[in-house]
Amino acid sequence: MRPFPEPDPGEPALGSPGRYLLWLAAAHRASAVLAVGYGVLCTLAQAFVPAAIGRGVDRGLIAGDRGALVAWCAVVLGLGVTQAVAGTLRDRCSVTNRFGASYRTMQLVTRKAARLGAELPRRVSAGTVVSVGATDITRIGAALESTARGGGAVVSIAVIAGVMLTVSWQLGLVALVGVPLSAAAIAALMRLLHARQQGLRKEQGALADLAVDIVDGLRVLRGIGGERVFADRYRERSQRVRHEGVRVAGVESSVAAGRLLLPGLLVTVIVWLGAHFVGTGRMSAGALVAFYGYAVFLAEQLRRATSMVDQLTRAFVAARMVTDLLAMEPGLGSGDRELAAEGARGPLRDPGSGLEIPPGRFVAVACARPDDMLLLADRLGRYVDSPATLGGTPLAEFPLAEVRRRILVVDHDARLFSGGLAAQLDPHGAAGGGADGATNGSAHGAADRLRRALDTASAHDVVEALPEGLDQEITGGREFSGGQRQRLNLVRALLADPDTLVLVEPTSALDAHTEARVAERLGAHRHGRTTVVFTTSPILLDRADHVVLVEGGTVVAEGPHAELLADARYRAVVTREVTVA
Repeated sequence: MRPFPEPDPGEPALGSPGRYLLWLAAAHRASAVLAVGYGVLCTLAQAFVPAAIGRGVDRGLIAGDRGALVAWCAVVLGLGVTQAVAGTLRDRCSVTNRFGASYRTMQLVTRKAARLGAELPRRVSAGTVVSVGATDITRIGAALESTARGGGAVVSIAVIAGVMLTVSWQLGLVALVGVPLSAAAIAALMRLLHARQQGLRKEQGALADLAVDIVDGLRVLRGIGGERVFADRYRERSQRVRHEGVRVAGVESSVAAGRLLLPGLLVTVIVWLGAHFVGTGRMSAGALVAFYGYAVFLAEQLRRATSMVDQLTRAFVAARMVTDLLAMEPGLGSGDRELAAEGARGPLRDPGSGLEIPPGRFVAVACARPDDMLLLADRLGRYVDSPATLGGTPLAEFPLAEVRRRILVVDHDARLFSGGLAAQLDPHGAAGGGADGATNGSAHGAADRLRRALDTASAHDVVEALPEGLDQEITGGREFSGGQRQRLNLVRALLADPDTLVLVEPTSALDAHTEARVAERLGAHRHGRTTVVFTTSPILLDRADHVVLVEGGTVVAEGPHAELLADARYRAVVTREVTVA
């Protein structure tokens, strides 16, 4: 099967759930039309089987004509073969539609997540994104798959109702009245089901958020003995999901009962009237057999049609969540001013706090409030709108992608992804040669860079402890301790080698001896490059070229670590000394 074409994220059809589903169908126009066409052909072939059997009964069995009986048996066989072939082709196209819609939706969601970048966690919860990727795209794909069977069911219902009218207008009228009434009754239940499903979807998203929080903080929870508290909280939230699920199940059971009961009543009425017409001589026995087959067929097709409506209802709820995510736009604008290499090596300044980072220096920033660390780091890296400048020019005037390339911010929550460790440490592959022992010069240079970064981060022991070393497949870093993840994240940051590296508490989870080694080597590794470390660790502060103290969001003191120790405010932040007014 050929690959699906790349979707255009800028399509205006992404504005609403209904338009989005129509856009997906249009994106797979060929396979969607073929699927519905094959579905109609398959169901019509099935629909005409009762007529062929009825003719065989009347003209073959009752009339005693063996040739007619063989002929109509051949017709039944041909209809069966047509049904089998068309059904196979229908299912093939339907599966293409299903996975194509899911794949396109995942493409769009992933692309939007990458485009939003660091803004995504601030605007939507992780559980919502997980639910979209795990549940919503599946429901959207299932809805497109159901249109083939459902479309064929709708067309065949109309055709068979017309056939019944031509044979017996009374029975045809019963079918024409009974089918819409049954569909209307089930549609009313569907509307209620839609509302209940929306409530369940919200509760599932909230439960997924809580699960993500617990998994991320499991180590801390165990450290403070908070497992029981969060287990009780999760149990309470899961019970709310269960309660909503039971409410949805109540409506679903009513829908399922309606799908069986209403068509069954219709079949009963049609068969009873047909038997009466046969007894009074107004209809032949073969016609009664055909009408019974029609009635059973209509009941089955009505169930398929309502099943399609059910799938589309679920897909509409899922598409609303998807379109809400796709409707988000980055809040940060991107300038068009060229950022030359000379400008990138200028001083980095935040006018709001008075923090200025001279180029090519190792500067440590100690903040009295931990929140100020992340806020200032976001300002310097332009993850939030701020008047920060680089070389005297506001960062907002430069292209955002260029700012990201020149200024790298690594906070203490930075994550590793699943895959080979070497690829996680060096996503661009510059150091990949170290992992497989390549012998050319560039590979040796890359391997040297990797070894030097591992040495600076004191992370050789982390790699050596893995059975396959740098080739080890990792699962998002969950197999590492907090300190090991910090060191590996530092290796990744050093290999990126940006003009300005901003680190937030890079050694908070390390023991004192390891932290001292990292502090001693970091400045030398980044010699000639700008390095900013937000920390209150005396070990790192003592190794910095310059130290800045921030209190209340403003720079209040700066200088060497040894001199700043004479300032009571600095000592209170760094040594946790309590001052008495």
